Amino acid sequence: SLVSALYIPATKLAPYCYEYMYSGCTGLETASHLPATTLADACYSGMFEGCKNLRNVPCSLPATELTTRCYENMFKNCATLNEAPSLPATTLTDYCYKSMFEGCMSLTTMPKLVATTLTKGCYESMFEGCTNIKQMPKLAATQLTENCYSRMFKGCVNLEGEVELQAV
Repeated sequence: SLVSALYIPATKLAPYCYEYMYSGCTGLETASHLPATTLADACYSGMFEGCKNLRNVPCSLPATELTTRCYENMFKNCATLNEAPSLPATTLTDYCYKSMFEGCMSLTTMPKLVATTLTKGCYESMFEGCTNIKQMPKLAATQLTENCYSRMFKGCVNLEGEVELQAV
């Protein structure tokens, strides 16, 4: 019956602190502002996974220094989510965005992907199954790493155009 997430004022997080906190809360419609700028391993991993009615999320996740698996599965299978928060980090870490929006079938646009330094699996399955995304993104990185884009757009059946790689 929970409709809105609690206010979470923390700006410095500990490992696994909010991992799967609201996972499966199918009535949840609104996520709270998440002001943290100092992240820790898996701190937001799966936080809203399976919140199928989640529509309103913070307009930005302000951290620019990421940690391993920090946003992994964060909004996975949030079927009604149609707008993603901005992601300002330019240096990524292992699996930091893995499956972050996987299964978000109502998502129509992706955030700008400004990262220029990639690591293992950082974007793996990030938008897998996002069937309503239509525009291919511009990707800023020029050097790739192991599985960095693996299955990133798998099942995105309405994507048009080609991925545009920008010179940095």
